Amino acid sequence: MTSYEATTTTSDIQGSSYEDNSSLHTRDHDREHEHDNSDIQGTGPTGSAGAASEPAGASGSTPSSDGEEVWETFDEMHLKDELLRGIYAYGFEKPSAIQSRAIVPVASGRDIIAQAQSGTGKTATFTVGILQRIDPDLHEVQALILAPTRELVTQIWTVLSAIKEYMPIHAHACVGGTRVRDDIRAINDGAQVVVGTPGRIVDLITERRALSLNHLKTFALDEADEMLSHGFVDQIRVLFDFLPEDTQVAIFSATLPLEIMETTNRFMRDPLRILVKRDELTLSGIKQFYIAIEDERFKLPTLCDLYEAVTITQAIIYCNTRRKVEWLTQAMTDQDFTVSCLHSDMDMAERQVVMKEFRSGSSRVLIATDIMARGIDVQQVSLVINFDLPSKRENYIHRIGRSGRFGRKGVAINFLARQDVPYMRDIEQFYSTQIDEMPSNIAEFVTV
Repeated sequence: MTSYEATTTTSDIQGSSYEDNSSLHTRDHDREHEHDNSDIQGTGPTGSAGAASEPAGASGSTPSSDGEEVWETFDEMHLKDELLRGIYAYGFEKPSAIQSRAIVPVASGRDIIAQAQSGTGKTATFTVGILQRIDPDLHEVQALILAPTRELVTQIWTVLSAIKEYMPIHAHACVGGTRVRDDIRAINDGAQVVVGTPGRIVDLITERRALSLNHLKTFALDEADEMLSHGFVDQIRVLFDFLPEDTQVAIFSATLPLEIMETTNRFMRDPLRILVKRDELTLSGIKQFYIAIEDERFKLPTLCDLYEAVTITQAIIYCNTRRKVEWLTQAMTDQDFTVSCLHSDMDMAERQVVMKEFRSGSSRVLIATDIMARGIDVQQVSLVINFDLPSKRENYIHRIGRSGRFGRKGVAINFLARQDVPYMRDIEQFYSTQIDEMPSNIAEFVTV
């Protein structure tokens, strides 16, 4: 942070770490991990879907500077023809950094811990790897993907469904707020990939006894830092008790605090670790600024001034509490600004309507709690405003990562009251980044 000049008016806009983790069920460390390459079938430009693949590390891959193997094209990964077709139809042309390193290890069946910044294609990484492993003739659940929120589950299912368009594979999303009997029917009808939230999945396994993991090949956790935090640890422990011993475990997240890394050692077998340095986490395509505000009560008029000063394609405004979200939404509406809101206390139907409107562009500004901070991919978002700084510094990268998705340009603006200065400095130090005071020509950054 370059300077702090408190502003008592808004007409001249110029421009902590809180992790706690419990232990998890320990899996068998003594058994030698076997890399199952039987599901990887050679395709390439001339390969056939039934040909045997070359093992990971064979021709096609090149070592990176840190020794990791890198596959520069999707064709080099020896994926099934119909999977490649879905990848290209989805719009991917060249693998991102995480995709070039992690798709093949996931497809080979190896346990993996992968960390990559938001907006770089993590979801497609594990979905492609998982789809490569699925036996289309076995109509049992072979892959289970967990995510912390209903919205993220829906997004993963959407990406998965699009990429598998040309594959005879059935996938189903299980979340709270929907009819359990629909989940049971889909599983009985032969769902091979299940995506869900922990609560619903545990219920289907332990209470309903409708979901069997006897044929499970892959267990994937998205946003693992949240999934392995104290909020979900009991449910995750239950799930590990039901996993077959040879189940692959794949962990993905934008942030993996040390406590989480230590916890994963309890239940993974010789995992491949693909990690980015912390100082590489902040997104190069996102400009980060702050607005110095003398007092909390000046945040609302500052937001109104900013709202009128820039042209917003789409924006997300973050608050730390449901009450603050509801208050700010009403306050902006009272001043004739069109906004919508999203928080965890809304029922499933309401949240789906809000997300559909926001994705379609009919709603341009969304005020939300951190439920929107993880993995929600709305391509048109160009601006993120932290009305409140996040209470967990790890969430900062998740929040600002909602703009600048997959290499696009974006802007993050932090409202900085005087008491927030130490928190902002902590964030800067934690991510080895610099957050500058917002310039007077901010509109040029937001509309680019």
